[in-house]
Amino acid sequence: MTQDQFWWTMAIWTLLVGSVYLLTGWSKVVACYRMWFTREYWRAYNVVEAASWCAKAIIIVPGLVFGIQIWQFYILAALTSLTLIWASNEKLLPSLVAFNTVWVWLAVAVVVKNFV
Repeated sequence: MTQDQFWWTMAIWTLLVGSVYLLTGWSKVVACYRMWFTREYWRAYNVVEAASWCAKAIIIVPGLVFGIQIWQFYILAALTSLTLIWASNEKLLPSLVAFNTVWVWLAVAVVVKNFV
């Protein structure tokens, strides 16, 4: 990513996210983020969700920004996505159950591609 691309990305991102935060209400967004710092928030399914988010981030960020694919991380992503299927069922989020079911397939496909 060039420096120009980075700054264009930051400007467009700020405009888009800032608009949604404004429409949603900044106080609601801040209150939502503050939940991370409460003991009550960290139930088993939210811990699983956070771990899965981190596992996906270590795949997506290097891939999109730097064009680097570290296939070993897909093993972790598959495992955390399996646990996130459980967590999404607990939170009654069918779209995330489906997304993580597909993500497990993608992760397994990348791992198999490196062995077969």
